[in-house]
Amino acid sequence: MVWQFILVGLLALIAGVALGFFIARKYMMSYLKKNPPINEQMLKMMMMQMGQKPSQKKINQMMNAMNKQTK
Repeated sequence: MVWQFILVGLLALIAGVALGFFIARKYMMSYLKKNPPINEQMLKMMMMQMGQKPSQKKINQMMNAMNKQTK
């Protein structure tokens, strides 16, 4: 009788952890899609603040390098 309560509790805990993981993962994926960590405008502003005149070629190179690094 007691082992049934333990088994049900354990199964509920495992199901809750798995469900929570997938919900949190879906939320973070949608959040990062809506709010990307850095974009071309942000990169351009950063380069201008560092005293560089950003060309589109340089921005594209840096964006490609950052995208490769995150994958």
